[in-house]
Amino acid sequence: MTTQLRGDAANVSVSVAVPPALAFEIFTEEIDQWWRRGSKYRVAGKHRGIIRLEPQAGGRLFESFTTEDGTRVVETGRVLVWEPPTRLVFAWRANNFAPGESTEVEVEFTPSGDGTLVRVQHRGWADIRPDHPVRHGQPVPAFLRGIGLWWGELMTSLREHAAARPPAP
Repeated sequence: MTTQLRGDAANVSVSVAVPPALAFEIFTEEIDQWWRRGSKYRVAGKHRGIIRLEPQAGGRLFESFTTEDGTRVVETGRVLVWEPPTRLVFAWRANNFAPGESTEVEVEFTPSGDGTLVRVQHRGWADIRPDHPVRHGQPVPAFLRGIGLWWGELMTSLREHAAARPPAP
């Protein structure tokens, strides 16, 4: 992972009990199944929808959901690096980011014992102004701790989803 400015990144890791190629596949192809639901994790909030990651550099990370006004598609990221089964990097945008504002998420899949160590670094926060609404008025350490906890909850969900998958024949 790239070394970032102090106060710029949140780092999280989780061990999953599947090989790296399968961990990468689960992260990317089954993202809607393990990514938690609700307004804390998805733009759709109370609406039922899907989250999808298009499998290539330039692909979108997006949510599609239906509201009273019809179907909405909200792009929350764009794949920058696609290196299965070891690495994925995508630009990430909060719903309240202005055009041109984004952060970056790097995900690495490293063999570890009988499974895989999945490491997530969400960086680029130093480029987001200190009074930006996404920060909820928090000082940098508290904000990054919150982002780390958010990713930690998502990675716990990834681990649980991977463990619940039936073994390959």
